[in-house]
Amino acid sequence: MAKIEIYTKAFCGYCARAKALLDRKGADYQELDVTMDRAGFEAMVERANGGRTVPQIFIDGKHVGGSDDLAALEAKGQLDPLLGTN
Repeated sequence: MAKIEIYTKAFCGYCARAKALLDRKGADYQELDVTMDRAGFEAMVERANGGRTVPQIFIDGKHVGGSDDLAALEAKGQLDPLLGTN
């Protein structure tokens, strides 16, 4: 199974949607809540090549983007191979 990291903030609907998709896939992920964590937020921005919105999702260290990007990978049938569930 792939290592999944998802940067989130409290009360974020897009974050909830991304986590729900990963949950449906049975994927384990590490959630990094940056709501009140300025250093964590800055680390996320650096890792996400300037991306300042949440969620920011990384699979095996590769930045895949946000919730819409994750959903697009699923729609194209490309998410399962990344998760190692194919």
